[in-house]
Amino acid sequence: MCTTDEKLSTGGRKVEGLSIVSQARFALGVSISVNSFRISEVDLKMNELAYKKISLPRSNSLEDYVDLLKREIEQFLDEFKIDRERLLGVGIALPGVVSEDGSKLEYAPTLNLCNVSFDRFEKECPYPVHIENDANCGGGAEWFVRDSIKNVAYLSLEHGIGGAVFGNGVPYYGDNHRSGEFGHICVEPGGLRCSCGRQGCLEAYCSVGRISTDIGVTEEEFFQGLRNGSIEYIQRWENYLRHLAIGINNIRMVLDCDVVLGGFMSEYIEPYLPRLKEYLTALNPFGEDADYIKLSRCRKHTIPMGAALYYIIKFLDEL
Repeated sequence: MCTTDEKLSTGGRKVEGLSIVSQARFALGVSISVNSFRISEVDLKMNELAYKKISLPRSNSLEDYVDLLKREIEQFLDEFKIDRERLLGVGIALPGVVSEDGSKLEYAPTLNLCNVSFDRFEKECPYPVHIENDANCGGGAEWFVRDSIKNVAYLSLEHGIGGAVFGNGVPYYGDNHRSGEFGHICVEPGGLRCSCGRQGCLEAYCSVGRISTDIGVTEEEFFQGLRNGSIEYIQRWENYLRHLAIGINNIRMVLDCDVVLGGFMSEYIEPYLPRLKEYLTALNPFGEDADYIKLSRCRKHTIPMGAALYYIIKFLDEL
């Protein structure tokens, strides 16, 4: 569970001199991935009050996701006995490029979707809706709960790989709202085919699927096999860490800031962080250690919590 005091997130004004009754209002955050919805309820201090993961059938239609999501949100509110009168809104995080005006999903290779309007989300959901790239949501949540980081690159390790960049606490989106697409850094020229159609991308080597669906096991089964000394799993994991280090080192060389690992995979990486740092130290041309690499404080719930953060910040800024 992540907590914070009176702070702001993505560039809004600081809320100072106020005593916040944390549960006076709340927001929902939803992370949509290739095979699940993850829903979080958070209060005004970003305490997570409820969480649920719902498995999904694979779909190539955003319409299907809309219908399912409407039903699941209502079931979530009923199941956790949540007062709808205090609901500020629903933040939705998607693994793809969202247009600058927030009106459509331009490109989401892991969902196999392209140029899809959000009209139905906004018209048919009975609550206010804000839709954002999932890594931007995760990065916003991570910046919110940290006191000491001014500049940070957030690297989201999920079924897709994404990221977000914050300078002095303000998000940098880039000219085309595509900043932080770290998953498509090339880490192995001519290597494995990525969901984007190109070869050798970081996402092809370091997505969740690389150590689960690609070999027909769950993440839990893979790491149990790794702990039990499976040679196949050890080799695959070393390959994962080596390519992850190449991607992280490239981010560090370009941005010269802390790199925070978040998303689903960050829950599992901590025991292997020393090994990852060995790879990073060997790659660094300036002889520095790899203490700049951090693990997310929210771990696998970072993205749905970050999606909810939009409405928390909006409410606090209007006080």
